[in-house]
Amino acid sequence: MKIAYVTMYDVLDRQSWPKTQLGMCQAGYSIAKNLENLGCEIEYVGGLQKKRSIVTKLKWEFYRRAQHRDYYRWAEPEIVRDFSRQIDRQLKSRDFDVILCAENAIPLASLKVSKPLILWTDAPLSGSIDFYPYLSNLCQETRNNIYKFEKQALDRCQVAIYASDWAAQNAIQTYQIPDRKVRTVPWGANWDSSPTRSEVEQKVFQRSPNCCNLLFLGVEWTRKGGDIALQVTEKLNQMGLKTTLTIAGSPPTCSLPDFAKYVGYLSKSTKDGRNKLENIFKNSHFLILPTQAETYGMVFCEAHQFGLPCLTTNVGGVPSIVRHGITGFTFPKDTDISSYCDAISNVLRDPNRYYTMAMAAFDRYKTTLNWESSCQSVQKILQNTFSIILLEIFG
Repeated sequence: MKIAYVTMYDVLDRQSWPKTQLGMCQAGYSIAKNLENLGCEIEYVGGLQKKRSIVTKLKWEFYRRAQHRDYYRWAEPEIVRDFSRQIDRQLKSRDFDVILCAENAIPLASLKVSKPLILWTDAPLSGSIDFYPYLSNLCQETRNNIYKFEKQALDRCQVAIYASDWAAQNAIQTYQIPDRKVRTVPWGANWDSSPTRSEVEQKVFQRSPNCCNLLFLGVEWTRKGGDIALQVTEKLNQMGLKTTLTIAGSPPTCSLPDFAKYVGYLSKSTKDGRNKLENIFKNSHFLILPTQAETYGMVFCEAHQFGLPCLTTNVGGVPSIVRHGITGFTFPKDTDISSYCDAISNVLRDPNRYYTMAMAAFDRYKTTLNWESSCQSVQKILQNTFSIILLEIFG
């Protein structure tokens, strides 16, 4: 099967990836390479440019100064139309059976094509409005444009695939998309190689039940619940369980007590960063990420890959990854600190329970939360969609 693979960014140029969207870009890269490994031919379409104009500059200044609201030019009608024109120009010289967009739907809003169009993303933009900070202070114009163009794009798609049940239901309810048009296929762990079950089992056995090493891994301290992770660690020590907190990603917004250590931002694109991060995963007892807003969370997939149970919240798409009481715990985001502490201490008190939870996390990664199995599922969806279109044309 020949796939025209559409993204805003250049999938093959890591240096050009936006620093605030590295997880999304790495996911796009993993999807493309795994589809290639499955025998698909990929035609890369991307590197789209946001058209600049005096109109968008003036609008940005007006909304910022006069209304203290956020305006985004990527949702401006002329720029959205230009995205589609850029895609169309690249498609004209390509031979393909289907179009797969592995990002948000906005660039597809004005695209006019005869080939099947499939979207595979973590969540609709509508799910992030008034959920993520950057989409919580929108001017009315940008808000209306996002809803308008996402609806327009989804109407053009034959199939919309989302990474979680929450995201799929949000799209169905917001845009009245027929259920038959929507699928759920989880995203996988953004990691080049995976440990074997026996390797994970060995590391799980080496984790002492007499202490607790927590890992906080995130690039937005406040949204990811960094202060909560610190409070949990402090209380566990007060309860008599020697506990440390290793922090990787964005720097904390507060001074750290002796039980917490910041190790910086560790990039998986470098050998040194990858090795350090892998070592931290293997030697931690839990990943703690009490996120206040999360459409998906690939870090949970990566933690599960190393047999690491997760302590998090039941917001957004997180419960589609972490199974409460089985591969970790998902609490309401306003839950008391003691809920986290009790869960940790109770599990560590019973080594068999911890072993069972840690290996259940790895098994969930191995069967569901990896790119190979996810891309196999999407490949079948692409093939079925292409076959249906052919049947409609030729009877």
